[in-house]
Amino acid sequence: MRPASGPFDVGSVRSDFPVLNRKVNNGLPLVYLDNAATSQKPRQVLDAEHDFYRFHNANVRRGHHQLGREATDLFEWSRARIAAFIGARAEEVVLTKNASEAVNLVAYALMNAPHSQRDLRSLALGPGDSVVVTEMEHHSNLMPWQQLCRHTGAELRWLTITPDGRLDLDRLDEVIDGTTRVVAFTHQSNLYGTVNPVDTLVARARQVGALTVLDACQSAPHLALDVNTLGVDFMAFSGHKMCGPTGVGVLWGRSELLSLLPPFLTGGEMNDEVGMEHAVFAPPPHRFEAGTPVVAQAIGLAAACSYLDGIGLDNVSAHGETLTRHALDAIADMPGVRVIGPTDMENRGPVLSFAVRDTFPDEVGDFMDARGIAIRVGQLCARPACVRFGLPATTRASFYAYNTLEEVNAFLQALSDLTRPRVL
Repeated sequence: MRPASGPFDVGSVRSDFPVLNRKVNNGLPLVYLDNAATSQKPRQVLDAEHDFYRFHNANVRRGHHQLGREATDLFEWSRARIAAFIGARAEEVVLTKNASEAVNLVAYALMNAPHSQRDLRSLALGPGDSVVVTEMEHHSNLMPWQQLCRHTGAELRWLTITPDGRLDLDRLDEVIDGTTRVVAFTHQSNLYGTVNPVDTLVARARQVGALTVLDACQSAPHLALDVNTLGVDFMAFSGHKMCGPTGVGVLWGRSELLSLLPPFLTGGEMNDEVGMEHAVFAPPPHRFEAGTPVVAQAIGLAAACSYLDGIGLDNVSAHGETLTRHALDAIADMPGVRVIGPTDMENRGPVLSFAVRDTFPDEVGDFMDARGIAIRVGQLCARPACVRFGLPATTRASFYAYNTLEEVNAFLQALSDLTRPRVL
């Protein structure tokens, strides 16, 4: 774990987030428990992005002037800072507009490989190959692989879910076999909260020579990640879920693998040479950053990485565990409330999805919103994970570093009031 700059104090953390002082719905204090969808932003991140636009705004790698040099230096410094956050080298980090684009980049690059120049064809898939995902994937780590299989003739397979919301590994060796070319899976489920066994999945993928793609959108905000320890081949995460701006995502990939992938998008600044009939692609990471990149957003994300390292991801993780355990213990005594996913804190993140008997998720959301409590309702972009538990949709509260025990208790009180038998 990276050491924090000082002891963790949730009150001090909250003071960095201006939006938490807001009143909603005619004067109610905001209780923001929709962090798995997007986190709030501290002043340090807001200031970093604002200062870029105020003092350094220019396009990167193009202008032969001071602002252009400053913008380029800030952008590439930000890439290096983001890389350091996950224990990577700068040249292994591709900056995208979100994690969905990052996963699509890998999937579509593999899809394009058979039709690319000869030195970029070695990772091509075709009939007889298979791609493996899990039943708990966010749509962003499911649909790109569906498309890859549809276009290449490869078979899509998946690992199923146990009744307590964990991966069923009983058929691991059967699902991931000698035909498997890619294994793509979430580190932490955005619906169940389950933290998956990366080491087990990576070890099996290596046995059969398959690439591994890790969706770290839900884990990067809470856990200190090191790509060297994780052992995966590619990893994607979003800035906006970890105190950073919207409009920026990260794809990390092993440099030797990035060099074998054709580009996902083509255009300005991703080439070394362009003629009327051919082009020479730039080396990674710039090969995958066509057009004007996410300059200001990357600077904001770098500030978010520094902020999280400053308060300590070990502290963030421990605080989230405390709040989640408290909520799970309280809900266990509420009649008519069913937790979707693990009911204990073993390999579990600060995400709490639940169903209320005889109550639609939208009704739960409206009831909470009327009390100033922001939660998430719906399929959570993970419909198969809902269907696995016989639900058309679900309801989710998710906790972060700035949430307090009092806020969790306000949510629990509202849930208790909602489920209390009504006197006619």
